[in-house]
Amino acid sequence: MERSPPPFFKQGPSANARLLFFSLFAITLLIVDSRLNALGRLREGIATVLYPVQRALLVPRDLADLGTEYLADVNRLRAENAELRRLEAANANALLQTEQLATENQQLRQLLAMRERTAIRSTVAEVLYDTRDAFSRKLVLDKGQQHGVIAGQPVIDASGVAGQITRVYPLSSEVTLVTDRGSTIPVEIRRTGERSVAFGGSQTGTIELRYLRTNADVREGDVLVTSGLDGLFPPGLPVGTVSAVETASSAFVQVRVETAARVERTRLLLILLAEPQALPAPPPEPAAESRRRRRRD
Repeated sequence: MERSPPPFFKQGPSANARLLFFSLFAITLLIVDSRLNALGRLREGIATVLYPVQRALLVPRDLADLGTEYLADVNRLRAENAELRRLEAANANALLQTEQLATENQQLRQLLAMRERTAIRSTVAEVLYDTRDAFSRKLVLDKGQQHGVIAGQPVIDASGVAGQITRVYPLSSEVTLVTDRGSTIPVEIRRTGERSVAFGGSQTGTIELRYLRTNADVREGDVLVTSGLDGLFPPGLPVGTVSAVETASSAFVQVRVETAARVERTRLLLILLAEPQALPAPPPEPAAESRRRRRRD
């Protein structure tokens, strides 16, 4: 007795029959399409209908590629920006150093020209810093006792007298500028030859002639030079130019002088290494002077 599946489970032709049928059908379509090109229009229509779907399916991929490319460009631009900033800083630093070297070279040339005009042995010193005292005008130089510097030696720049060495250390020294209120220097007016003493001025960058008589022949624009009477500063070094002549009292006139030295704008100075015996002897200390008087008495 043969058993057959109930009607509910009947599935039609067998799988092998269906595979054979569809294979023959596909081969037939391939032959017809290759010989008669009958399915070309159908393929075009299906491609046209499916094109929007294809584009929609490609949107996530395009967005991912665009985002990846954007992030890569941002990172690349950041790296290039950082490199450009580094190069800009390096170029700016090199430019500043070049300008500074050019300025120092020019100052050295001017100092060498000034050294040739003076017969005294000299040495070039660099300004390290200003002193902290706001009521004095002093600079610290990079030359000291080991370089032959002693207290009292004059200091000049390429334009004229800058000051005088007042303190000396083994590797550095301190110069008091002519504009310091406690500074004095014997001068003479180049035009007339009249001698006087210049004091540090009350205004920054100036010196003064305080005790000239009212009939003294001095006028604005006169050039002051060292007189050489102190035996320290060589005669004829430029000191400054008269900028104003004021009547201080009935007996004297006050002359304001702009200094020739440009100590505010230079880093290189020239120390005149005068011999120790040529320098004036320092004043005796009060205690030592009193002891000498007691011994004499």
